[in-house]
Amino acid sequence: MRRDPIVIVAYDSGWPAAFESERVRVEAAMKPWLVRPVEHIGSTAIPGLAAKSIVDMLAVVSNVDEASHAVETLRPLGWQHAAEPGDALGRRLSFCSPSIAHRTHHLHVVEEGSDGWRRWLAFRDYLRLHPELAAEYATLKCSLAEKYGTDPNERDRYRNGKAAFIEEISSRAVEGNPS
Repeated sequence: MRRDPIVIVAYDSGWPAAFESERVRVEAAMKPWLVRPVEHIGSTAIPGLAAKSIVDMLAVVSNVDEASHAVETLRPLGWQHAAEPGDALGRRLSFCSPSIAHRTHHLHVVEEGSDGWRRWLAFRDYLRLHPELAAEYATLKCSLAEKYGTDPNERDRYRNGKAAFIEEISSRAVEGNPS
């Protein structure tokens, strides 16, 4: 369980470079299982968007059971396996670097046939194209972090508070709705 506070900070122009340096390492270690390049996802992937200072990364694999060997190949690179609720059902693996308690990066390894990862990319791309919606999302996240971010027992309320916005924007993006 995550115990760290939820702190939203102003966009950091160093986040893309922080992603890129780890992308190269992760792709090399996971090459046998990857079906596409590792992607920068989440709020740190959207220029100008305030976010938690944790770079989210997405690795899509053909089979998550086979890719479970990545636990051993990523460990020497400073990545720790950090199972999350729903990983098994969602055909996912989760990793944090440099540690679970003080992570700067979070790697989501997702099976190609599983639900969700295409919507994550669509959400990211839509907010990149619509900075006014990215600003609205930042305001929502800041408000939720202020309300729930200091209590580690309230992380679900923070996450749930963002859910409707994420779902609406993801649906627009997937359906190709420009507004």
